[in-house]
Amino acid sequence: MGSIKILGLSGNVKQPSRTASVVRSVVAAIEQHFSVEGRVIELVDAAPILFRALRADQLDHAGRAIVDAVEAADILVVGSPVYRASYTGALKHLFDLVDFRALSGKRVVLAATGGTPLHGLMTEHQLRPLFGFFNALTVPTAIYATESDFTGHALTSAAVTQRIERAVAELIQLIPNTDAGGRNAQTSHHPETV
Repeated sequence: MGSIKILGLSGNVKQPSRTASVVRSVVAAIEQHFSVEGRVIELVDAAPILFRALRADQLDHAGRAIVDAVEAADILVVGSPVYRASYTGALKHLFDLVDFRALSGKRVVLAATGGTPLHGLMTEHQLRPLFGFFNALTVPTAIYATESDFTGHALTSAAVTQRIERAVAELIQLIPNTDAGGRNAQTSHHPETV
């Protein structure tokens, strides 16, 4: 696969953002394994650019660069605050602009943040079907965090960190023979999480 491109997308529409903190934590864990530098795009910055276009053929240069980055990524980490029982409209608009064929076979880690544990299944009911439409491969473990998992806007929960580690271990199994040290990806991580 060559050099792996890792892209985090945070559907937050305000700053500072707990969602962005979770996405950055997942991207950092993936970076550590593959020894490559990822990138994070926050929709609070990108959405005003993307909303200048209602269709992909209306994108200007800046908007096209954002969509191109999504389409070129090998691994996506996609997070959103739960907003009215779903992901944000800004995140939906971004994926409305992505070519429906571009994410086929791409690996995706799902994440969300919410005010209470009651919103935790948004990743399963909303985000996972979105990537099913794109024929992408979502890892089984999704990451969900509530306000109590943070100190300020920094993720500090050991339980959420363990879920991140499990999701990354599952991700590695979906990308054979790409371990940075040349080890087989199937045996290079914790067997208990297989």
